[in-house]
Amino acid sequence: MTSHSGAASEASESTRNVTLERCLCVLRDAKHDSEQFAALLLVTKAVRAGDIDSRTRRRIFDAVGFTFPNRLLASREPPAGCPEHMFQGLGLTLLACFCTDPELASHSQILNKIPTFNNILASPSDPDDMSVSSMIDDVYQCLGAVMGTPRGPKELVSQGTVSALCQAYVNHSYGCDHALELLLGLLATAETKCWQRAAPDLMAVLSKLSEEFHQAEDMTKFQLCDVLPHFVSPMLLLTRDRQGSECLCNLYRGLVSILSSKLSQSQRDPALKLAACLTQACGSEWIPTERAGSKFLALLVNLACVEVRLSLEELDPADVDGKQEVVTGCYTLIELGILECMKEEKPRLRETQKMQLVRIMEEAFGAVIHYLRQVGEEKLKDPFIFASVRILGAWLAEETSSLKQEICDLLPFLIHYAKTLFQEGDKARSPSQHAAELAGLDSPQGSVWPRDALRFLLPGLCHLTAEDRPREILISEGAPALLCQYFLHQWVLLASDPQISAPPDSIEISLQTTCGVFLNLVVTAPDLVRRDRCFSSLMDALLKSLPALLPRRDRLVLAANVTTLGLMMARILDTSPGLQGTPPTKNFFEAAICFLSQAHTARVDPASQCLVMAVSPAYEAAWADLSELWFLGMQAFASCVPLFPWLPQTVLRSRWLDDLLRLLGQVTPVSVDFELVTALQGVLLELARANQQCREVIVLQQGKELANHYGMAALEQCLCEW
Repeated sequence: MTSHSGAASEASESTRNVTLERCLCVLRDAKHDSEQFAALLLVTKAVRAGDIDSRTRRRIFDAVGFTFPNRLLASREPPAGCPEHMFQGLGLTLLACFCTDPELASHSQILNKIPTFNNILASPSDPDDMSVSSMIDDVYQCLGAVMGTPRGPKELVSQGTVSALCQAYVNHSYGCDHALELLLGLLATAETKCWQRAAPDLMAVLSKLSEEFHQAEDMTKFQLCDVLPHFVSPMLLLTRDRQGSECLCNLYRGLVSILSSKLSQSQRDPALKLAACLTQACGSEWIPTERAGSKFLALLVNLACVEVRLSLEELDPADVDGKQEVVTGCYTLIELGILECMKEEKPRLRETQKMQLVRIMEEAFGAVIHYLRQVGEEKLKDPFIFASVRILGAWLAEETSSLKQEICDLLPFLIHYAKTLFQEGDKARSPSQHAAELAGLDSPQGSVWPRDALRFLLPGLCHLTAEDRPREILISEGAPALLCQYFLHQWVLLASDPQISAPPDSIEISLQTTCGVFLNLVVTAPDLVRRDRCFSSLMDALLKSLPALLPRRDRLVLAANVTTLGLMMARILDTSPGLQGTPPTKNFFEAAICFLSQAHTARVDPASQCLVMAVSPAYEAAWADLSELWFLGMQAFASCVPLFPWLPQTVLRSRWLDDLLRLLGQVTPVSVDFELVTALQGVLLELARANQQCREVIVLQQGKELANHYGMAALEQCLCEW
């Protein structure tokens, strides 16, 4: 029986080949359209009957070219008694045949048919009409072939194919599964462009998919977990309108149904990845705020922690590779847990839930540390290692009291890892950029290395440098020099062309946090600042940075960090050549005086109609973030006065002394709190002690009386002694 079947198949194949050969000869030699058309009918019949090899396909194309299919597609009236779409169907069959050749699929004559393909997909069709179904199959074959070419996705998106595919899927048209498959491919290669061109249509697909996900009670529910993440874009503001909110509600309900059940790993993993995708796009807003939502949020983070422990503790490091995608998704959910546990205003979690989750997350981070300690040099560029370091950085930013020994043991790896990635990026930067960074100067064009590990570790390092043991390890591993290089690079990015690839806010925050780390080192390890050459480079950079930074009122907090750090380092490095009255030094101190002197002003109190001391309007919005730095900066400035003999003259030229005394004379003493009185007295006292001219100015401005009124006993005594 089998032998007879095989023989029949071979005979059929032989007959088809003979038919094709005859038809190709007719096509080549035909003098009339009718002869060519008859031969073409036989060719398309042979093409539809089975696969043809590339040689035969090329011979068909050489005989027909694009001219004849174009004429067929343009023809609107078929011969009497023939199907309505006969000509179009023949033309599409030939194009589908040609498109199996990648070279032909990218031809302009195929690309300019994309609108025609779109119209066919978007037009109403009868699923029982076999000729129409065959046309649609050919269209999908053409579109799939075009998408596989280098230019294809861009052409499809720009010519409206995304909308056509969406309509085909939403209307449940013939071949809608192919439409969804092509949509997934386009979203994978050109997500941003797809949403820019066809957001309403893609939202309609997401609405349909989310509704199916909520209602499904079979394996479809789990299959949709793999499909839905492609349609949940961070570009979408799903919480802003009714349609988006309904999608999120359906997705939430579907995930509650899945994750509240007993599942196999193959069922649970896609659900966790979908939950992570929603979290990346919407934060916690996709989870309702009522009690049921709070319970689900805790469950979600719990499941993520369990998955991390199972994957990183129990599996061999080589086996973890197969779990990287789901574990990375779990990291996103754990980060959500960290944020929610730290939230004080309108918390979604009760205190008992927070305490339980912190304990569970601590165990998960123990597993992350265990895994990272086994990482070899060959894995340092693995994106999963970066994801693991990033989530650990998020934990260290909030919690350094637990796992202390484990963290200390891991610090050498973390610094080595951050240094390796930084140096990798350093190689990619141009020599002119590198020279500019070392000099602390602006570079004409900034760049960002692909994985900035330090950015995520900085908040944790800020905490750790305040503790003795971790600080010793960080110093011994060369962290200060690395952080100095990092600061210089980030400053170049901030000061360079605004068309840089990193968000300015993230650069500014990184610079502020780096300053915080250095402030800890300056306070706790002044000898290190004196002996490590990297701090001299940092000092030079700060001297040059502040004058350029200060005019930017939107960067006042960063200016406060640079001012305070520079003043505190100047106290320690006062004998270095770079601080001996050089122009950069004087420019820095003039900028520091400007920052410190403009923080307060006199304002009329509505109740008493008296002038009272108040924070200046320009500083008011940021005062909560910079007030501590301002007071620390005042203290550091006062300490610098006796160290730099030229500094009192700079103060006099700035008129700060006159303005400050006039301000104290205008406002009521009770409106000036004790901390501010102490800060102002510190500066006035050092100026009076260091310089006779300053002392005279203070006395002439009723300095003795003001000192008495404000309880500045040390200043009053100093003035009375002269």
